[in-house]
Amino acid sequence: MTTQKQLLKVVPVSGRIGAEIQGVQLNGDLDPAVLNEIQQALNEHKVVFFKGQNHLDDAGQEAFAKLLGELYAHPTVPVKDNSSAILELDSIHGAKANHWHTDVTFVPEVPKYSILRGVTIPSVGGDTVWSNTNTAYEDLPEGIQKLADELWAIHSNDYDYASYKSENVDAKEENDNNEKYRATFSSTVFKTRHPVVHIHAETGKKHLLLGGFVNKLEGYKTSESEHLLSIFNSYVERLENTVRWQWTEGDVVIWDNLATQHYAIADYEERRIVRRVTVGKNVPVNQRNEASKLVGKHK
Repeated sequence: MTTQKQLLKVVPVSGRIGAEIQGVQLNGDLDPAVLNEIQQALNEHKVVFFKGQNHLDDAGQEAFAKLLGELYAHPTVPVKDNSSAILELDSIHGAKANHWHTDVTFVPEVPKYSILRGVTIPSVGGDTVWSNTNTAYEDLPEGIQKLADELWAIHSNDYDYASYKSENVDAKEENDNNEKYRATFSSTVFKTRHPVVHIHAETGKKHLLLGGFVNKLEGYKTSESEHLLSIFNSYVERLENTVRWQWTEGDVVIWDNLATQHYAIADYEERRIVRRVTVGKNVPVNQRNEASKLVGKHK
């Protein structure tokens, strides 16, 4: 029996999550066999890193992203001008998402993949950390796993997981910018009921589905919910379950949004611009095949 030759070099970056993929220039006309290997690496490593993709512009990023799924525009934040689905995160005009989260879990149809491109990167700082939410679940004691399997959480954007910090502005202007950002982000408030443990559609593995959009655990008092969430979060944040990426301009990172959480480290002073495209969507289900659902929406 012959083994098919691998077209790409996949180099693990840490023990439980993350790999650098070498030997490819990303574009909208990628060979299907190469794309298949990228998707296989995503299933195995959850987040993959590509260096030297400086040839990509906004249109090229979107063209490549479409190969992975249908473009997914953010439910409340406008897309970048002259783009179809790019969310620009500019440290001067936007938020620093320095809190553990999974993207857009406040709606039932959660984005499948996020594709992030480094446009302007500070000389020091600005790294991003991802966590493997499957190994975080598997690290839980058996009794806590069984409890988590039965829990539901309410996710909402009625408060923002990101902290807004403008550069080179006085306190009043910064406060005004913060209010404008929050008003845009929560222009429509969503509340969604998600299982705390969902079954991954491709791998069949169990993953914790929590992060910064969680308001509370269903059926528990606020104090009880906070105690339980702190236990689950402590496993997500364990260094053994994480990988940290030091950006350079032209890097592209793709992650499986329903297999990970991430945290953008706000330890930099220089301007930082990254542009994100999200694609595909899944409605999470638990081990009983019970699906997430919208429980509230208002402007």
